[in-house]
Amino acid sequence: MKNFKNLIGLLSIVAVSFTACKKNEGASSAFGNRSTSAADYSQSSLPVVAVSGDITSSVTWTAGNVYELSGVVTVRNGATLTIQPGTYIKASVNTPGVQNGVLVIAKDGTINAAGTAADPIVFTSRNLLDGNAGTTGTPGDFGGVIILGNATINVGDKLIEGLANESKFHYGGTNDADNRGTFQYVRIEYAGFQLAANVEVNGLTLGGVGSGTTIDHVQVSYGLDDGFEFFGGTVSPSNLIALASDDDQFDFDNGFSGILTDCIAIADKNATHSTSGGASDSNGIESDNNAPAEDATFSLTPKTHPVLINVSVFGTENTSGIAGLGYRNGIRERRGSEVTLSNVVVSGYNTGIAFDGDANASLSDISTTSVHGFVNSITAAVGAYVDGGGNNLVVNASNASYFGVSQPWYNTPGSPSTVTLPTWAASWSKLVF
Repeated sequence: MKNFKNLIGLLSIVAVSFTACKKNEGASSAFGNRSTSAADYSQSSLPVVAVSGDITSSVTWTAGNVYELSGVVTVRNGATLTIQPGTYIKASVNTPGVQNGVLVIAKDGTINAAGTAADPIVFTSRNLLDGNAGTTGTPGDFGGVIILGNATINVGDKLIEGLANESKFHYGGTNDADNRGTFQYVRIEYAGFQLAANVEVNGLTLGGVGSGTTIDHVQVSYGLDDGFEFFGGTVSPSNLIALASDDDQFDFDNGFSGILTDCIAIADKNATHSTSGGASDSNGIESDNNAPAEDATFSLTPKTHPVLINVSVFGTENTSGIAGLGYRNGIRERRGSEVTLSNVVVSGYNTGIAFDGDANASLSDISTTSVHGFVNSITAAVGAYVDGGGNNLVVNASNASYFGVSQPWYNTPGSPSTVTLPTWAASWSKLVF
């Protein structure tokens, strides 16, 4: 697919580790100005099948039912969970202090969730499946989806963030071609769970997932933490949409080295924004090689080095009327992380791309990339990034640059229904909530 900013003519509609994450201090789950125009899904009328505990033999979830997850549901022991196109999944009423409605694919389990553009698989709030148009979705209504694999991570073995310390929730190995199955044409809405301070479940979490796994056409919307988080592994997903995550839209850790192609991050300035030390820490992309407690020099190998191709990260057109402290960086490289950017657009953040002092910019390369920042386009505390050429760097203190996209902002008049998405996002994605 060609670069997002060159597609105007084709565009249509629109770990438990207390050191892995780092923020969300006092974040609220309220979205006071979010649209609530969407009614309940028609699947509200379908029979509800309750699911809890471990899945240890293969099973199929069908589109003729709604599946209600209670607690952490784990696919393991060689079992395969097949989810038919058009199937809807929700969580039961949340129990305070307990993870609720979290689906985990363990490193010895498999997922076969192959939706279609016409019939995506949807994980969503129970309030959109209760037959009551007066109830609306709230971040944290659904726990999240976690896929664990046997690919390399730079600490060897690790407990996935947000879950209790049980062996079935560990990930990492030596098989970089590991295959945990298929996850495509899926939406995850109103996800997230905070087990403890700075220990959260994201929308879609991938731990040590190998390159044999197929992940494409996935949207995560209005999550309580990150949209997508990758802990090590080699999986190379495509066609991902991150919408209005409280924390980072995309997050990379522990030696992730896959390739992300044709992905978009879209911010909603009326949503909540994570903080750290009383300051904004809500980034489009955040990347760490490892946590300080794992290695204070951030030199563990393999290094976290995602390759981003045709990826667009949009914050806000301007900062007027923004809720809370707003946004920090479009892309933040820190703690020894590296990155390769090709045909990338970053716009609508205070700093477009920031290389912290512990992430040497000279180890990263940027080509054919357009970067806007209200204050800075690119900052590098140490080193100079490798300039691959063809870059367009813009600093503007008022309105962010569109970079040729007809309407990338979620909060302009008429939006979100007028937000410009590429053709691959048509029909299965959802912007109006």
